[in-house]
Amino acid sequence: MQSLTKSAFFIAILSILCSSCDGNRVYDQYISIEKSWNKNTPLTFKFQQPDSTNNYNLFVNVRNTNDYEYSNLFLIVHMNFPNGNVISDTLEYEMATPEGKWLGTGMTTKENKLWYKENVRFPYEGMYEVNIQQAMRKINDPQGIQNLQGISEVGFRIEKN
Repeated sequence: MQSLTKSAFFIAILSILCSSCDGNRVYDQYISIEKSWNKNTPLTFKFQQPDSTNNYNLFVNVRNTNDYEYSNLFLIVHMNFPNGNVISDTLEYEMATPEGKWLGTGMTTKENKLWYKENVRFPYEGMYEVNIQQAMRKINDPQGIQNLQGISEVGFRIEKN
């Protein structure tokens, strides 16, 4: 029984140490994607205004499996401010090298921390909302890929600058 108590204590201390290593994190949330990511289904992240006097770096985190068929990823990101303003961006990210080797970290699932915006301030008090949609399409197919395979999770992260 005593070894179980020591193990639990060790795991608790290790958890605290690991979580304290990420001191720049202000917001970090993931949404799992079941089978495929429908192009008409935005992933929504909501957060309260962080300290308005600081600058922050914003990231889109993407976890992909070997089922992902492409070397790049197009996303449309909308940031909705509490005052009604909206910033919309179409972004392209490289997901693999020209030789076909996945970028990112991890063994079977690759995690990519992708820059979204740098040195951002949140001037308005209230709830912010970020919507992320996939915007992939095949060459000569203006309709786009309805259901994108191989993306297992998408996250949004805010870090202190």
